[in-house]
Amino acid sequence: MATPKESFYEVQASTIIKNLAKRKMEGYYCANVEEAKAKLAELLARTEDGSPAKKSVAYGGSMTLDQNGFKDAAKAAGHELIVREDYKSPEEIKELKAKTVNADAFLMSTNAITLDGELINIDGRGNRVSFLIYGPESVIVIAGMNKVVTNVEDGIRRVRNVATPPNCIRLDCKTPCAVTGKCGECFGDSICCQFVVTRMSRVPNRIKVILVGEELGY
Repeated sequence: MATPKESFYEVQASTIIKNLAKRKMEGYYCANVEEAKAKLAELLARTEDGSPAKKSVAYGGSMTLDQNGFKDAAKAAGHELIVREDYKSPEEIKELKAKTVNADAFLMSTNAITLDGELINIDGRGNRVSFLIYGPESVIVIAGMNKVVTNVEDGIRRVRNVATPPNCIRLDCKTPCAVTGKCGECFGDSICCQFVVTRMSRVPNRIKVILVGEELGY
């Protein structure tokens, strides 16, 4: 029997999924990480003619992906995982960018998602949000229900004061939030350089969102 919190997540997810559809994005709800991995494999297996295909899969920086085995799940499903950590020199990084922009699928999480189906992301160099916006054939967003917010303004506040401080600590950024736990509107070693709100997908269903009924990432 579902707990009240689990039922609440299902209700929220149902609202979000309906609103994602209005914004030309696909939405799915999975009760836990294992279900989400199965859904990821299912989405990656899709082809226009129904035949099996090995796809190139890139990914953005994400604790949700790192901590819960989603990249390994894509690889285990037989796809080519573009391991960005293997590209270190300037020449290799240039090659990585080319491979990622042309990838069949791009995996990421989102810093926040509104009940109305908008994605809110704040980025440093902008590589993650750039591939969300343009390039890879398909973008699959995996997000725990802890990322849900009421509106865009609440989403930006969440990212600045809940998600960014631990990320800055993890990345050893010398920012006020890494010391105080609160956004300091800084201009120094900030990872809050690009603010992107995705209100809809210009290409229908290019962006697919897997909502997970657990707290994942920051």
